[in-house]
Amino acid sequence: MSRKVFTYSWLELREILSIAWQSLLTHKTRSGLTMLGIIFGVAAVISMLSIGEGARQETLEQIEVMGMRNVIIRSKEAGKEDQDKSSIRPLGISMKDANALRQVCPFISAVSVSWESSMEARTYKGHSQVMVVGCQTEYANLFNVKTVVGKFFSPLHETRGANVCVLGSEAKQKLFGFTNPVGKLVKLGDQWFTVLGVAAPKKIASTVSGITLRNYNLDIYVPLKTAMVKFPREQKATARVFGRRGFFRSRRSQTAFVDRNTIDQITVQISADQDIVQAAGAIQKILARRHNQQKDVEIIIPEALIEQSQKTQQIFNIVMGAIAGISLLVGGIGIMNIMLASVLERTREIGIRRAVGATRRLVVIQFLSEATVLSIAGGFIGIFLGWGLTNIITVYAGWRTIVSAWSIILAFGVSAATGILFGYYPAREAANKDPIEALRYDA
Repeated sequence: MSRKVFTYSWLELREILSIAWQSLLTHKTRSGLTMLGIIFGVAAVISMLSIGEGARQETLEQIEVMGMRNVIIRSKEAGKEDQDKSSIRPLGISMKDANALRQVCPFISAVSVSWESSMEARTYKGHSQVMVVGCQTEYANLFNVKTVVGKFFSPLHETRGANVCVLGSEAKQKLFGFTNPVGKLVKLGDQWFTVLGVAAPKKIASTVSGITLRNYNLDIYVPLKTAMVKFPREQKATARVFGRRGFFRSRRSQTAFVDRNTIDQITVQISADQDIVQAAGAIQKILARRHNQQKDVEIIIPEALIEQSQKTQQIFNIVMGAIAGISLLVGGIGIMNIMLASVLERTREIGIRRAVGATRRLVVIQFLSEATVLSIAGGFIGIFLGWGLTNIITVYAGWRTIVSAWSIILAFGVSAATGILFGYYPAREAANKDPIEALRYDA
């Protein structure tokens, strides 16, 4: 019994949908113009969600490169007031700061010190401007540097100050092409280095939450001791002048000296059971005391960058969602208008249907199905248009876009809901018409 009812209901529904489709095809131009609002609304929803998903994925990848549990400490240029205090000590972080953090911060699980300098790298096959990064072995773990060929240098290389290096993927391509560089020589400055391995390529964005990132694929990693000894830096410091009470520092006289202690970055990994923001605050206070309150240190918290990026993305999603919602609202109003016009045109048809036994429920279903088919058809076209727009955005704007399955489902569901919501009122108006008056109606 129930099977017969189900079969009859399905056949009835198929007939209703067939009639609805034929009715829409009868007025192709009118139906097409009515669907424009739905088409652009759905396309806007898919484009907006794809841009947001692409930006979110890109941010996560960049934060993964920087390390989720890391706190990055870098030297920065101080202001005028802090430069006046530089008579006490050179500006910037040093190895002593890294050693102090190791000793006094129990919440730190690992520390890595790095030294950076841009210089020209040369081989017999090519040359390129690269960033030479002098680092410790912990650097590879903290920044997820994996080798696709060869290996990273060991603590023994670091202790001996060996002339060995690991090439970034782009640096390898520019210096050696498609040749395996392991065991070959590369000249950095006036020093020759033996290549131990090649790092895996990384997807790098130009900026993350307003912070500019360099192309890490052009880095060449060397042991920290090797970099600091083989490429010494000249630092400006106040001269020591002899007076009645012995030596003192003169702020007016500036002399250069070779400083093998100054570094560019300290990276600390915070223990899993500690709050990163609180730990970063404690580190900042320690460094402020050590630097005589000079503002010559910049602290970057990758985890905090994610939260900041997510807040920015939420604002973007709200704005784009409002635009897409307005398009869908306009499309829904268009469907309502066209269905009301259709009800008026088909008043006599409604009277005939009611006269031969059609119930009000069937009339509602008939006109509601037409509105739903109209919105679903617009939704399908909008999905393809949105997918095409994301490709255009990627090619011409250079933004990363990701069209996810749930964004398509959401867009399709919204288009169907729009048809049902805005089609119900015209369908009810059609069902409430008096059959006798409808038969007398002459368009």
